[in-house]
Amino acid sequence: MSLKIISLKPEHKDYMQEVAKILQAAFAENWIDAWSEIEDGLQEVQEMMAEGRINRAAILDNHVVGWIGGIPEYDGNVWELHPLAVHPDFQGQGIGRALVEDFEQQVAERGGITITLGSDDESNMTSLGGVDLYEDFWTKLANIKNLKNHPYTFYEKLGFRIIGVIPDANGFGKPDILMAKRVKTSNK
Repeated sequence: MSLKIISLKPEHKDYMQEVAKILQAAFAENWIDAWSEIEDGLQEVQEMMAEGRINRAAILDNHVVGWIGGIPEYDGNVWELHPLAVHPDFQGQGIGRALVEDFEQQVAERGGITITLGSDDESNMTSLGGVDLYEDFWTKLANIKNLKNHPYTFYEKLGFRIIGVIPDANGFGKPDILMAKRVKTSNK
């Protein structure tokens, strides 16, 4: 597999269309309202092309198979990883890992220290979904279980840690799981 990762640019019109389709396909099953129309995906791609953002595409045989974006926060010390999508036909083949590792390098090169992300649970994919997290929160968080292949365990394998949860972020019982990873150590 000769995968290359490039910065997506406005002149990559065909690639932008492919990314929009990947967003649709990758989120269709468990995040129904996310990029449900091609136009929504194209708008997301265009927004991620704004100055100062990270916008990287995984290319295989001249086709996009995955995409990752990043938004600087806290004067560039923190970067939000948003979004990460790999075409369903290519999931489980190391493409997501390659994109995240490339993203970490991009963040470090820009002087970033920490990467954050939110990973919604809108369809009870974890033990935090479908429950009232305001009752006995710390016990529920300490005992989180992945019930239906939620991406939080993918991120944990890459060194991310759960740093919090926003209960009911997407409606009652639909939390956003917040994760982070340090990419640069202190220069002291």
